[in-house]
Amino acid sequence: MNSKMLDEALASAEVIQRQLDVLEPRLIEVAERLRQSEPKVVLSVARGSSDHAASYFAYLTMQLTGVPVASLPMSVVTLHDSPMQVRGQPAIAFSQSGESPDLVDSLRKLRERGALSIAMVNVEGSPLEQACEYVLPLSAGPELSVAATKSFIATLSASARLVAHWQQDDSLLQAGRTLPQRLQEAARQDWSAATETLRDCQRLMVIGRGTGFAIAQEAALKFKETSAIQAEAFSSAEVRHGPMALVDDHYPLLIFATRGAEQAGLLQLASDMRQRGAKVLLAAPDDIAERDLTLSCADHPALDPILAIQSFYVMAAALAVARGLDPDQPRHLSKVTRTR
Repeated sequence: MNSKMLDEALASAEVIQRQLDVLEPRLIEVAERLRQSEPKVVLSVARGSSDHAASYFAYLTMQLTGVPVASLPMSVVTLHDSPMQVRGQPAIAFSQSGESPDLVDSLRKLRERGALSIAMVNVEGSPLEQACEYVLPLSAGPELSVAATKSFIATLSASARLVAHWQQDDSLLQAGRTLPQRLQEAARQDWSAATETLRDCQRLMVIGRGTGFAIAQEAALKFKETSAIQAEAFSSAEVRHGPMALVDDHYPLLIFATRGAEQAGLLQLASDMRQRGAKVLLAAPDDIAERDLTLSCADHPALDPILAIQSFYVMAAALAVARGLDPDQPRHLSKVTRTR
C-alpha cells in the first residue's frame, strides 16, 4: 500500500532540485545580511519537526561559524512579554505552515524589538511570512500527509545552503548541487531489516550526535506519529547517564552513525549496547562492517543527515503499514498545530 507520506518523501529529490533553482538569490541576500551584521547570537523559533530542523541548523551554524544559536521558548515572548534584548540579532522561524499563532506573534514581537527576522516556511503568503523582514520559501509544494517529510528535508537543505553562503563555503555549496541525486540513492537503500525488527516494537531509543542528533529527534517523533511507538531520542553522550538504566535484553535501539567526529563514539556505544543484550539497529555508511542499515554519503559530510532521514522516511512509511496503521492519518493529530 502506497501512502501520501511515502509519495511525498520520495518527491524530496525533485523538491530540492526546485529549491536550488528558485531559492538561491534569497539565500545569497540573507547570507550577505548576516555577514554584514556580524551577529553575536542567532535565535531559532520552531516546534515539532521544524524544531528538529532548527537543531540541525543550530549545530551546523555553531560548527562552521562559531556563532552561538539558542532555541527560544516562545512563551517567554508571547505569555510573559519579556523585554528580549535582541536588537541586530537574527531570529529565524522554521515552519511548514507558518500559521501557529505563538510562532507568528513571537517573530512579530522580536522584529518590533529590533531583531533581524527571517522566516523559513513552506506555505507562501502565510501569516509568518507577513511577520518577518526576510522570507526563505522552502519550495516543497503542498504536503498532504500529516507527517512532514519533504518539507523537513527541504528545511535541512535550505539551512545548509544558508550557512554555506554565509561562510562562502564552496565545498558545501557544491555538495548541495548534487544533493537531489544523492537523495534518490538514499531512497533506494534497503532498510527492510528495520521494518521486521520493529514490527511489534512498543518502545525504543533513537540515538545520534552532532547534526545527527536532529535526525534522531525527527525519527523518534515519526515513530510516535505514524507507528504509535514510544520512541525517545538521545545524544550518545547523554544516553550513558540516566537512560542507559532502561536498556535490558532485546531493548531496541536505532543508532545513526553518520560520518564525522562523533561517529567513533556512536560505534562504540553500539558495541557496548550489544554486549548488554540490546537489539541494536546500527545505521552507518557501507565502510562500517558491523552496520545493520546502510547510510548513503553526500558529497560533504554535513549533508549526510539529510540522506539518513530520507532512507528512514521510506522505512517508517512501510513500518506503519506493517503495524496495521495509516501513516497519513496519525491519531489525534492534524497538519497544522495552533499553539498559543
